[in-house]
Amino acid sequence: MLQLVLTILIYLIMVIPVGSYLYHIAAGKHTFADPVLNRVDDVIYKISGIDPHKKMDWKKYALALLGTNAVMILLGYMILRIQSIPIFNPNGIGAMEESLSFNTIISFMTNTNLQHYSGESGLSYLSQMLVITFMMFVSAASGYAACVAFIRGLAGKSKNNVGNFYSDLVRITTRVLLPFSIIGGLLLVWQGVPQNFSGNVIVDTIEGAKQIIAQGPVAALEIIKHLGTNGGGFIGANSATPIENPTILTNLIELYSMMLLPGACVITFGKMVRDRKCEAQAGSTAFTVRSGVDSRSFTARFFGREGRTIFAAMSILFVIGLGVCFWAESQGNPALAEAGLSQSMGSMEGKEVRFGIAQSAMFTTTTTSFTTGTVNNMHDTLTPLGGMIPLLHMMLNVVFGGKGVGLMNMIMYAILAVFICGLMIGRTPEYLGKKIEGREMKLTALCIIIHPFLILAFSALAVGTQAGLEGITNPGFHGLSQVLYEFSSSAANNGSGFEGLADNTMFWNITTGLAMFFGRYLSIVIQLAIAGSFMKKKFVNDSVGSLHTDTATFPIILVVVVYIFAALTFFPVLALGPIAEHLTLWA
Repeated sequence: MLQLVLTILIYLIMVIPVGSYLYHIAAGKHTFADPVLNRVDDVIYKISGIDPHKKMDWKKYALALLGTNAVMILLGYMILRIQSIPIFNPNGIGAMEESLSFNTIISFMTNTNLQHYSGESGLSYLSQMLVITFMMFVSAASGYAACVAFIRGLAGKSKNNVGNFYSDLVRITTRVLLPFSIIGGLLLVWQGVPQNFSGNVIVDTIEGAKQIIAQGPVAALEIIKHLGTNGGGFIGANSATPIENPTILTNLIELYSMMLLPGACVITFGKMVRDRKCEAQAGSTAFTVRSGVDSRSFTARFFGREGRTIFAAMSILFVIGLGVCFWAESQGNPALAEAGLSQSMGSMEGKEVRFGIAQSAMFTTTTTSFTTGTVNNMHDTLTPLGGMIPLLHMMLNVVFGGKGVGLMNMIMYAILAVFICGLMIGRTPEYLGKKIEGREMKLTALCIIIHPFLILAFSALAVGTQAGLEGITNPGFHGLSQVLYEFSSSAANNGSGFEGLADNTMFWNITTGLAMFFGRYLSIVIQLAIAGSFMKKKFVNDSVGSLHTDTATFPIILVVVVYIFAALTFFPVLALGPIAEHLTLWA
């Protein structure tokens, strides 16, 4: 328990300066790297024919994002289909099959990184670099760019300018993802993660058998897979293997890498909203704000009051989930106990001894809360309640989330919470100084409902058709949990899996590909539309009847609303899956 507390405390210390740095980039403020990186950016703009100062409204921004991603999808698909050529292919990997190529390219462009193949045997080094690693950079940068544009819309400094997508994409890549990846990659190489172009090595084991040890440009992929909350492994066993994650130090590097930027986005949101309030306070009489909002509070000074509220709500959800997962895994497995295996260390099935229960539970909760998808243990072997936590957090998709998605989704719930509270007192709801009206509520409701619709509709299709049932390898309740996990991971753009499904078939490749595509792009477009609608609204005066969303009570309201929605939407199917499995196992 102590190591979990220390891990979280260190994260809180680290996320504040990273959040401040990301805020300076998003707000267009000066950073220490500008003298060098401005020249790099200018070269990229010149080669690409981009005008970084061209203003975009939300529609142009969304079209630029979709168009850029579409071109990358096409190019990536072509590379996967021709990867058998003898270029960076020392292991002689063949071309990837059509439906699997479709699933893979959608997976990595949507920042999901769901893998229906094993990386060391399914991809050449050419594909690992030009498709997988490249997509990990641009898909993450696209998501963070959309988040930054969304924040600009909510902050409301302009009526029709949410920024320039191409400029945001380049700046986030050159100033955040690349430098952080270089530093983190060197640390991983220092700890023994391979980074070479050598072919696989065949060695003799102590038992006299032959074993293939994978090599290749592992460290470069490993760091961006966590930093960009991607999650796809160079090797099928992902970060549970010593090749990708050899020591407890690499485990912490990978853990913090996937936690930093999603948390930093919340700080960026809080600081940008604070900027707008300070400007309104200094130069406008039409919009009244509370004076000295950040001068007396230590946390508000670093997070901004609105950012602190969102961060607190996310933290509550995360800590509750971590506590349940750690407790459930610490209780052991009665089926293993009956087989004569000691459960004094907890349920160690599928876990690495070097990480133990605590770091396995921490990694499991983090990777599905921050929608990364990487694993340092096999989720399929988690106890029913321990496995329910990552499943639930992907269903919620608001517990920090990855590439800014968690922040954007949580703000949808904040708007919903404000609307519900407004109905209770008969007052038009307000959020961030602007009225929430019919258009915003319709878009918010649509955005919130898309995620559970994709999960439940595709899960129903899977268990209701022969093609779907053929992929289920476990009978009973756990088989349903596998299906739910697969589509929850796809719709949440997470990518982790219970790994018990026979999922490399036409049915699973196409259905999960569609779930990933719609789960990514429908939400982004709708959220940008909400931001665009907020931008055009006038600020309203703060009055005694206003619901303040920067108080200590609002995070509690937000958490309750999220859990109520989850219970109404997902409890029946969870009762048929992990809950029923738990009751049966402990009966």
